[in-house]
Amino acid sequence: MVRTVVEPAISDAPPATAGAESTAKGEQTRRLIVDTAVRLFGEQGYDKTTMRAIAAAAGVSVGNAYYYFPSKGHLVQAFYTTVQDAHADACRQALATPGPFVDRLRAAMLTGVETMAPYHGFAGSFFKTAAEPGSPLSPFSADSAPARERSLRMFADVVEGATTKIDPELRAELPELLWLAQMGVTLYWVHDTSPGQEKTRLLVERSAPLIDRLVGMSRFRVFKPVVREMLTLYRMLR
Repeated sequence: MVRTVVEPAISDAPPATAGAESTAKGEQTRRLIVDTAVRLFGEQGYDKTTMRAIAAAAGVSVGNAYYYFPSKGHLVQAFYTTVQDAHADACRQALATPGPFVDRLRAAMLTGVETMAPYHGFAGSFFKTAAEPGSPLSPFSADSAPARERSLRMFADVVEGATTKIDPELRAELPELLWLAQMGVTLYWVHDTSPGQEKTRLLVERSAPLIDRLVGMSRFRVFKPVVREMLTLYRMLR
């Protein structure tokens, strides 16, 4: 009988440190591609910017660019997520301690405007595509879920740390309603041609106290039927 000798398996896996270095390098390349894409979107517009042009400007092969981002739409989604992460970082200190709802809301919405400011020049080209029904670039699309969820978590933090009394049923829906309000502000910002988009900032400054009043009124018995009816309609249309 022939005995089979099994040799010890030799692993081709790189050391853990090499794996960490590879991951870090991959993240750097990924970030470089996103930054390059954003720059070209601003210079050439979204429609005229190709994946080939992005790869060339980033100094990577076209295949490598497609490895990280299967399409230009995936690049935009990565950009959305990056902006939302930057927004969360920008308002983290303002939301670190409990406080009045109006102050937390104003801080969240104003830092959102500040975070988007560098991208105003080409935001309109995104909007043309994102506004089309069924567009994967729409903030309401399934593809945009990661960025949307980040924003919803931030507005949930706004509500959770608010010392203002809020109707419990409204409180449960409020983060999403605030996100929708932020979408309205963003739409206005896209079309705002005032210097430094100062009118958008004015919109936030004036609307935050109004939203605060409506939220505060929601807990009074006389307004509860109206609040319930509005929430019911909202859930039906969601």
